[in-house]
Amino acid sequence: MLLSVGMQGKLRGNKSRQCSGFLAGACALSLLAAAVSPSLRSQAADNPSEPAAGAQPKVITLDEAIRRAEANEPSYAAAAAGSKASALDRQIARGGMLPSVVYHNQALYTQPNGLQNQAGQGAGAQASPRFIANNAVREYASQALINETLGLAGWAGVRRADAASAMAAAELEVSRRGLVAAVTALFYGSLAADHKLAVAERAHQEAADFTGLTGKREQAREAAHADVVKAQLDEQQRQRDMEDAKLAAEKARLELGVLLFPDPRTPYTLEADKEAAPLASREDVEQAAAKNNPELKSALAALGMSNADVLAARAALLPDLGLNVTYGVDAPQFAVNGPETVRNLGYSASVTLDLPVWDWLSTEHKVKQSEIRRDAAKVALSSTQRQLIARLEEAYQEARAAQDQLASFDASVAAAEESLRLTKLRYSAGEATVLEVVDAQNTYITIQNAREDGRVRYEAALADLQTLTGTR
Repeated sequence: MLLSVGMQGKLRGNKSRQCSGFLAGACALSLLAAAVSPSLRSQAADNPSEPAAGAQPKVITLDEAIRRAEANEPSYAAAAAGSKASALDRQIARGGMLPSVVYHNQALYTQPNGLQNQAGQGAGAQASPRFIANNAVREYASQALINETLGLAGWAGVRRADAASAMAAAELEVSRRGLVAAVTALFYGSLAADHKLAVAERAHQEAADFTGLTGKREQAREAAHADVVKAQLDEQQRQRDMEDAKLAAEKARLELGVLLFPDPRTPYTLEADKEAAPLASREDVEQAAAKNNPELKSALAALGMSNADVLAARAALLPDLGLNVTYGVDAPQFAVNGPETVRNLGYSASVTLDLPVWDWLSTEHKVKQSEIRRDAAKVALSSTQRQLIARLEEAYQEARAAQDQLASFDASVAAAEESLRLTKLRYSAGEATVLEVVDAQNTYITIQNAREDGRVRYEAALADLQTLTGTR
């Protein structure tokens, strides 16, 4: 029910299934050409890889990214439309409980049978109609009809519509929170990719400086040529790592840009707090989950719909009371007054009571069907409650572990940086080998990248926890 971080892969999978083999490239190009507006195509033709001159990259915070994603993500838009439609169904069901008013107009002509009968309005005789169901050869009706049906079925329909509206609202909230979790993962994943690119650039510069250092020591006959070769190999590897990091950062930006802009290539920069948000206490998390979890609300609403279905099925066993009030004209003349000042304008009222007698046990069977579905809804509610308890425990433990590791990564980065500095000093003094320096460099880079992954892990775990508790 929740959107997951894997929605990126799902989006890519849906696109890849549309095209295959040799035609994949042509199909992708045609789809892109159809989707991009003429102005964007003109801009792409002039300079396909660079942003427009003078354009300032948009600054995107996490809240802004979530707001934009809510406007652009189709699954969330469908859930929002479903919730609005269910709210209207609720109003329709409530309106069905109120009296309906219809203004009825009719002009009726019937072939006469050649005889005369006493007129219903005015003195004298009138031609008799051939159809005995009709009152006169010419008959005019202009009436306001007020109808009301009282029965348990209408009340059950209102209860079901209320439950369906609550369920749709809960499903919308499930979709929104899933989208928040997905956008959070993409946001911090892209931010981490940018940071890893910066780490790779610094590592490449560090390797280049070390290559220069080994060259100077070789010229001073303080190091062997093998040290220079090793340093050059390390510098070349750092160059390749930097190119891979640049590609990974661009991919991450495009994946997030799909949810943010009409054109994913729109330049933007991400802005986030330097420090991760604190983790709430377990008691606060449990209270929020019990109060605000939308999946639990959806299961409760589904049970409410099942109860309303049982009530509606049982309503067929009870009588319905129909009320009708008619006010207007039904006369041989289309006029308020007939011949000899007879008053055509008037009213009538009727009360109808329909008693169900026998339907070959169809109603009893429908009641049994609705009770079976209600029992299944109770099982689903119980399962949702158990899953919520387990998922809440797992999400909190994951967030706690990720938070603890974040602090550990910060200490490890500081220690690895100091180790690299000391190792380079020892190498300059001839007390360390080139392999020790390269190993210290690798350790420093690995720890920095791990810290970025740890921040993404913590933010994703926190977003998952917030999805369960409704705190965002």
